[in-house]
Amino acid sequence: MIEAEKILKNYEKHLKIIETYISPERVVKIKAMLDHIGEPYVMSPASGKSWHHNAFAGGYIDHVNRVVQYAIKQSALYAEMGGDVDYTQEELVFSAIFHDLGKIGDGDKHNYIPQTDKWRQDKLSEMYTYNPELDFMLVPDRSLFVLQKFGISYNQKEWLGIRLHDGVFDDANKAYYFSHMESSRMKTSLVSVLHSADFLASKVEYDMWKRAGNTAIPKVKKTAASTGQNVKSSEGLSNMLKNL
Repeated sequence: MIEAEKILKNYEKHLKIIETYISPERVVKIKAMLDHIGEPYVMSPASGKSWHHNAFAGGYIDHVNRVVQYAIKQSALYAEMGGDVDYTQEELVFSAIFHDLGKIGDGDKHNYIPQTDKWRQDKLSEMYTYNPELDFMLVPDRSLFVLQKFGISYNQKEWLGIRLHDGVFDDANKAYYFSHMESSRMKTSLVSVLHSADFLASKVEYDMWKRAGNTAIPKVKKTAASTGQNVKSSEGLSNMLKNL
């Protein structure tokens, strides 16, 4: 969990990253999208269960900012070690910023909603659940859909970076990663750099969760589920966001 002031600072940093690395033409449309989505973009978690990563209010932007930072550093290391950097910094950062955009929802309906069942909170560490009103899509597919929905353009390398950032953890990506012919191998290293940055960021976030004293995944022992209590966002944070 992070404090309201930290959530606000993360969002301000997020906007600064967008303004610094993305072309002005796309920045205009990106800001229009953020204004449309509103507070859910700022308050969304990065996952639903606490033992995954950043399953708390503001966890999404905290994760994305970390992935951007790691992607830039990974790219520099990749070049230093002799790798071919065949992409621009904007292409890399754009892909990093929006690799998980689908976790927010479709731009109108939210993806994560607070888990109100206290048994599931206590026994499964399930802080959020999926919105049943949102049509199912894989996160990378929904990320690309939302960008398209708001008229935000992306090129082929950015498409590949966003679509394939989960690596072979997603079976749908194997056709891209495994090839029997050299001619059909992926022709950009952006995908590998972004995937490694995302993987490391998620691992660091898990390590931080463990250091906070959460050293074990809860053991499930089925009992009668309770009604639980709603998880609400900070009223103070809502007021601060209105003043941005």
